[in-house]
Amino acid sequence: MSIRDFDGHTPRIDASAFVDETALVIGDVEIGADSSLWPMVVARGDIHRIRIGARSNIQDGSVIHVTHDSDHVPGGHPVVIGDGVTVGHQVTLHGCTIEDDCLIGMGSLVLDGARIERGTLLGAGSLVSPGKVLEGGYLWLGRPAKRIRPLTAEERGYLGYSADHYVRLKERHRRG
Repeated sequence: MSIRDFDGHTPRIDASAFVDETALVIGDVEIGADSSLWPMVVARGDIHRIRIGARSNIQDGSVIHVTHDSDHVPGGHPVVIGDGVTVGHQVTLHGCTIEDDCLIGMGSLVLDGARIERGTLLGAGSLVSPGKVLEGGYLWLGRPAKRIRPLTAEERGYLGYSADHYVRLKERHRRG
């Protein structure tokens, strides 16, 4: 794995986390217990901070980046990912917040200042516009993302299952 300091910030990775050897983690990044970053993930905390909670997984080819503090964006935008979050393949998360127990579908884009509330399922290929808040407990889908319907009991259960599955899978990878 490629872990790089930047501008006085060293990534902090919990001992139980898994970072694939082809992933890149730079700067002010914190990865929580039992979380995983899979092949070709980039987490670039060079101009603001990235926080990934416990039991979250960031899948292959995803990019996590931040927005710096400026006159145009006072305070900038960090990326904050809660606990038990599944981020599908080739997702871009830029300066946004993903609360606990969410699933972000493959190929989605979540942009600056957006917030995805706890227990949200964002369908594959969706676009969450800057500053948009997605209410938890619903399936959201589209470009731009629109609320489709409340999650079923099965879908709500799958959010936790997905996080638990990736905790088990990262352990298999750690063992080789």
